[in-house]
Order: sequence, then C-alpha cells, then structure tokens
Amino acid sequence: MSVSESWGTTPDERALDFPCDAALDQIDDRLFRGITINAAPEVVFRWLCQLRAAPYSYDWIDNGGRQSPQELIPGLERLEIGQDVMTIFTLTGFTLDRQLTIRLKPSRSASSVFGDIAVSYLIVPQVDGGCRLLVKLVVQYPRTLKGRLMRRFLPWGDLIMMRRQLINLKRLAEQ
Repeated sequence: MSVSESWGTTPDERALDFPCDAALDQIDDRLFRGITINAAPEVVFRWLCQLRAAPYSYDWIDNGGRQSPQELIPGLERLEIGQDVMTIFTLTGFTLDRQLTIRLKPSRSASSVFGDIAVSYLIVPQVDGGCRLLVKLVVQYPRTLKGRLMRRFLPWGDLIMMRRQLINLKRLAEQ
C-alpha cells in the first residue's frame, strides 16, 4: 500500500475489523491513518466527540476560517446516532471509549463529488496507558468523470487533511 493509503499504520492494524467495513454495499477504496497518543483511551474518545463541533484539520479550508475549539465543550460527549459530525458527516455508530463511526451525508453536491464515504475512528489501548488512534475510510466513488478524478486525488487530499486532524487531536489529548 502507498503512503496515501496507509499513513501511520501497520499491516496488523490494517487487518483489524472496523465498523465502517459493513457500511457500504460496494467498496472501491480503503484508506488507513494512524497515530500514537500518550493519553488514556477515554481522553482520546472525549476529543473524538469534539468532531461534532469542528474538523480539527486545516480550519481555514474546512471550518470557514474559524479555529476548532482548543478546550473540551461540555455536552458533546453525549452521542446519539444521527448527530452531525464535522458538518458533512452523520454519526452512524459508536462504542464508548472505543470507536466512532461516521458517514458522509447523502447530499447531492457531496455525493456527486466524493461518492459514498464511511469512516471509523478506532482507539486501541496500549500497555503503557496510551493508545493508538486508527482511522479507516471506505469509499464508493461516483461512476462519473468526477469519480475517476476522486479515485486519483482523494487519497492524497484526505492524507493531508487527516494527518493534520490526527496531529491536532494528539496534541490536545496529551495536554
């Protein structure tokens, strides 16, 4: 796998079961991201809940120039299926302190460009008290010219944005 498909992950981590695996009828692409965080799984999960408020990547690109919150917002940890996440996703599943799964909202504009995307953030506890935060995206590209372009550019674009997101979540969780 290329770095755009598997940044920060090992073959064993990519072999794990992720909830997003069952989300789509057809999967054209699988992208993996991972980072080690020196914080307890419950702290990392609490920061994942913050994705309901902001994307934590490059705010000037995908958050309208507003800075993602740098402190935990009370109440965002009260998750319910169907809640908005990062504006363009819907929460489709979660396991307290373990995983969060989201799916791209089926809007005409997003679907025509990106296709169908489901994402699982999986927290894997480590013996030292920290954890690995693993992310898997499964994608079904549109059957159009835009879809063929996305097949080429989405892995790299997502890598840039997701890498920033994971580094920011790591920094905040380790504070």
